[in-house]
This record gives sequence, C-alpha cells and structure tokens, in this order.
Amino acid sequence: MSAEVKGPASYFPSIEKKYGRPITEWKDLIRSSPLTKHMELVNWLKSEHGLGHGHANALVAHTLAEDGGR
Repeated sequence: MSAEVKGPASYFPSIEKKYGRPITEWKDLIRSSPLTKHMELVNWLKSEHGLGHGHANALVAHTLAEDGGR
C-alpha cells in the first residue's frame, strides 16, 4: 500500500495533465524568475503562464520549500 501524497505535491498530477508540462519544468521556471516572494511568483505564473491560483500556489510553495525559502 503506497502512502497518500499530501500537501502541494498532491496537485502535481493534475498540473501536468492540465498544462502539459512536467513539474520539473515548472520548478525550473520558478527558480529562473527574478521574483523571490511567494505571492509575486504565484501572480506571475497566473498572468504569464495561465495557471489557476491553486496550481500556481502549490508549485511555488513546494519549490520554495525545497530551496529553503530562497
């Protein structure tokens, strides 16, 4: 029995399906952005890449957590 994925990563399968890009590509975009604040990055993903708020928020939260908050 596999462990249930929780938190921001639980959105990843639907993000990949809806937007057609792998999560690693989204994380690379976030990391390459000159923006550093959580909501700046969320709003950027929404306006420039057409992501919904929940998906953008999940990607940013997970990426920043991996990177120690940048």
